[in-house]
Amino acid sequence: MNLAIDQGNSSIKMGFFDKGNLIATYKLIFPDQKKISELYRLHQPNKVILSSVTKETKLIEQYFQSQKIPFHLLDHTTPLPFRHQYKTPETLGLDRLAAIAGALTLYPQENLLVVDAGTAITFDLVVNNTFVGGNISPGIHMRFMALHQFTKGLPKIEPGRSDFWGRSTEEAIRSGVQNGIALEIDAYIERTRQQYPDIKTIMTGGDADFFVTYTKNIIFVHPNLVLYGLNRILEYDA
Repeated sequence: MNLAIDQGNSSIKMGFFDKGNLIATYKLIFPDQKKISELYRLHQPNKVILSSVTKETKLIEQYFQSQKIPFHLLDHTTPLPFRHQYKTPETLGLDRLAAIAGALTLYPQENLLVVDAGTAITFDLVVNNTFVGGNISPGIHMRFMALHQFTKGLPKIEPGRSDFWGRSTEEAIRSGVQNGIALEIDAYIERTRQQYPDIKTIMTGGDADFFVTYTKNIIFVHPNLVLYGLNRILEYDA
């Protein structure tokens, strides 16, 4: 049994894997050692991997080290089950690495465009098991906040259903941001298909389900893609 932990800015996702199969997931708002201890006793994992976008990992590290089981903290020196051409691997987001590994786990031998729609939106291209490169764009909440903070008169808007053309300022902001992102995603897919006609698009992240309804292309949504990738990296590293 493996345990994969994805620690983000606002929550922690935990996934327990048995022979590559995800059997249980949990979401914690903060590193709750009591809850982590309960889940550890319930599932009894043999190995643990942690990926964190923050530096607040000591509590989780210390707990699993006290259990005397193999513990892996993902960083840019961790061996990966794919090649990459990134010039600055030390600056590459760990969640991006894990999402790529997860996509290759679910779709081996495929050329992939991996889209992670979270705080930022990332687009990562994988060709012949090699991470070629990727781009980073502001996410939906970041765009709404930017319009509100960097102008004097525009209100702060929340996501919601919208027509293509807004008929009020609120509708115009909502439609502009949401359809702008959807068009951006479609443009990335179509541009990538010009070079790689067999490309398969995989989307993950908190806003994936929202945007997949806006785009016109076929996209496969996997909310636990990062957990699958962490488990794959753990197995590869072990």
